[in-house]
Amino acid sequence: MRIHVVDHPLVAHKLTTLRDKRTDSPTFRRLADELVTLLAYEATRDVRTEQVDIETPVKATTGVRLSHPRPMVVPILRAGLGMLDGMVRLLPTAEVGFLGMIRDEETLQASTYATRMPEDLSGRQVYVLDPMLATGGTLVAAIRELIARGADDVTALCLLAAPQGVELMERELAGAPVTVVTSSIDERLNEQGYIAPGLGDAGDRMYGSAG
Repeated sequence: MRIHVVDHPLVAHKLTTLRDKRTDSPTFRRLADELVTLLAYEATRDVRTEQVDIETPVKATTGVRLSHPRPMVVPILRAGLGMLDGMVRLLPTAEVGFLGMIRDEETLQASTYATRMPEDLSGRQVYVLDPMLATGGTLVAAIRELIARGADDVTALCLLAAPQGVELMERELAGAPVTVVTSSIDERLNEQGYIAPGLGDAGDRMYGSAG
């Protein structure tokens, strides 16, 4: 498994405002969207392409386009939805699937409650969106589901990661075709399983705490 921490001043600037507890939900959503687009730029460096012959207004030339099957973007509900627009802005022709997962706040174990994806992902590059790589249980379960459906290249985009989550993924997904792209690996998880210093509950900060 590969870990890529994006080191860029714009990423650091936006992340700082996301961390600030005074940042309201509309601003948080906008900045998360902008930050995801920056992460997506790095995450798609190895997106598969094929050559195509075209005619410019001046002469014939050869370029590239995204190859088939098209990439798939899979946000993990609900917080991953806040990352979707920023991702498909760079990959507008990608297909979108959905994976609903919930974490038990006592056991910290993740379980699936909804899926909306093709049964066969053979040959697909899949980009899974989850703001927080905390304990790692949710992403491990999600990526196992994608690989079981045939995905052979999975990239997880996370706003933040904790060392414990990275370690769990490296252990549980050893040898799997997985890359993690994030803006920071923070200090630790606290006693409640939240990333510290982190930015709090990403879903609540994007959408409020209803439900």
